[in-house]
Amino acid sequence: MGGIKTVVWFRRDLRIEDNPALAAAARDGSVFPVYIWCPKEEGQFYPGRVSRWWLKQSLAHLERSLKSLGAELMLIKTDSTLASLFECIKAVGATKVVFNHLYDPVSLVRDHNIKEKLVELGISVQSYNGDLLYEPWEVFDESGQAFTTFEAYWNKCLHLQIEPVSLLPPWKLVPATGTVNKCSIGELGLEDESEKSSNALLGRAWFPGWSNADKALTEFVEQHLLEYSKNRLRVEGNSTSLLSPYLHHGELSVRKVFQFVRMKQVLWTKEGNSVGEESVTLFLKAIGLREYSRYLCFNFPFTHERSLLSNLKFFPWHADQAHFKAWRQGRTGYPLVDAGMRELWATGWIHNQVRVIVSSFAVKVLLLPWKWGMKYFWDTLLDADIESDILGWQFISGSLPDGHELERLDSPEIQGSKFDPEGEYVRHWLPELTRMPTEWIHHPWDAPCSVLKASGVDLGLNYPKPIVGLDLARERLSEAIFKMWEIEAAARVSNTNGANEVVVDNSDGTENLAISTIALKINAPCPTVSSNDQRVPTIQNSKKHPLNRKRSKYVVEEKLLPDFSHKLNNGAGTPRIDEDVCSTAESSSVKKQSTSRNSFSVPQSCFSSEGKSFPEYKSSALKRPRQEQIDMEQSPSGDEVACSDTRFGHGLLSSF
Repeated sequence: MGGIKTVVWFRRDLRIEDNPALAAAARDGSVFPVYIWCPKEEGQFYPGRVSRWWLKQSLAHLERSLKSLGAELMLIKTDSTLASLFECIKAVGATKVVFNHLYDPVSLVRDHNIKEKLVELGISVQSYNGDLLYEPWEVFDESGQAFTTFEAYWNKCLHLQIEPVSLLPPWKLVPATGTVNKCSIGELGLEDESEKSSNALLGRAWFPGWSNADKALTEFVEQHLLEYSKNRLRVEGNSTSLLSPYLHHGELSVRKVFQFVRMKQVLWTKEGNSVGEESVTLFLKAIGLREYSRYLCFNFPFTHERSLLSNLKFFPWHADQAHFKAWRQGRTGYPLVDAGMRELWATGWIHNQVRVIVSSFAVKVLLLPWKWGMKYFWDTLLDADIESDILGWQFISGSLPDGHELERLDSPEIQGSKFDPEGEYVRHWLPELTRMPTEWIHHPWDAPCSVLKASGVDLGLNYPKPIVGLDLARERLSEAIFKMWEIEAAARVSNTNGANEVVVDNSDGTENLAISTIALKINAPCPTVSSNDQRVPTIQNSKKHPLNRKRSKYVVEEKLLPDFSHKLNNGAGTPRIDEDVCSTAESSSVKKQSTSRNSFSVPQSCFSSEGKSFPEYKSSALKRPRQEQIDMEQSPSGDEVACSDTRFGHGLLSSF
């Protein structure tokens, strides 16, 4: 056992504490830690500017930590992950490769293929759960099927046992010696020269790295968790844990977070502290939503491109490029929405509740395709996370059985009065409305001319008029829903009659993203079998759930937005961004054209030669908001891959 040489493949698990793959390799013998950066394989999910900045800092932190333990982190930039792994294996004479699981559709396919190839070459491959409380294939309903609603899933999880956390990192690592074509962190190309001035501001507010993540967790639990239930809805200031970027990059173990918070729950329950108990319950629910995001993506791997509810594929989205651009730039004429989008542009971060508000506006008021918003959030958020992003945008667009009702359209004015009652958040990000009285701050179009003049606001000139009236938006949403039902009914009749007519998915014209094939080989013989091995979803799994929800009646109501921020994710996807809005993401898609066959077709007018039209928000960009980020995970009931052995991220509407 002591003589085994193992390649430890780091991905989104950039920590040495509670890292199952690293711990297993250290126990078996010598280790060869490697991080492989393969932009070509990232495809349409190539990280945005701020996400790449965080990755760069985190890798530097991990590199120093491993060096202090006696091992060197090998950084490799390549066009083929498999080829680079094989190079590492040959260089040190390794007989084993270990890594921790990932659950998004792209990673599932890649990891399975890599495992198959390595095993065929006689290499032992072992993988571990370093990202979740429960593996997606460990949680299922009484009939053995995957859950499709969060509450049922999370209730089941809370009754399951959790594997104890091994908190201590290895005391020492025995390095496996070998020579590979490595590079420095700078040579990975994670940060362009043009991005460094903007990124310098991020370094004043955030401190990437696994040991810094541990400090952030301790600070939150000891100083802020007690008031979490009261403060989490404040969109201005530091009101949430700010742990989501650490969780996404795997700098923090979700099991450690869960158990740390559970200890507080036991203490406060014993003391009869009802406020603390409520805060813990809400925060743990946020953790559960992160789990559920991966659970859904694993069991229904098509959700990055199609709604979980089948009828939503017939929804007639308005692919209006001008509206999409106005939304991204924070020029919709609705102050709370514009403030949120400008904060995102300037800092790469917005409060989870704001994420819900701006995404709902895009989908319900502007009728923009939800995949456009998902991809934009992915490109701009500091804590961008594929699974959380998918969950959040599907939730807000009514694409999930327990999601936001599709017909529900909330008023940004009412939301502003609830979540920003004094208007401080709006004034902070919309300097043109700084002098606007609180009475009119969230609906300046209703203010008397004398008030507008005294406030220095000229609607249509220095601040836009509403891009679309809410009454008209309700009518358009109603018409779109009825149209969706008509197309769906026609499709059913066509299928029933056996006609050859093809009813095209209405999203095809706006976002042609080919469906990744997840029907992987299940029965291939393999010399390496472990209870830790990652399973893969099967096509049959998704077909067992012909989800389709149809309303018995259509009613559009204006309601106050309930607290469902925990169901959404900050993380997220974003389409390519034009140069006049490449703030936090600097439009990674512009800098690097996707090499994947699966790519979003997003408005090309997003790319313009115009100069940046936003004012400089230098002081604002230095502000670090405390935010709540919540993701959801998923669990399959698929067969286990015989030849496989085998992190916490946030996206769109979810930020801890």
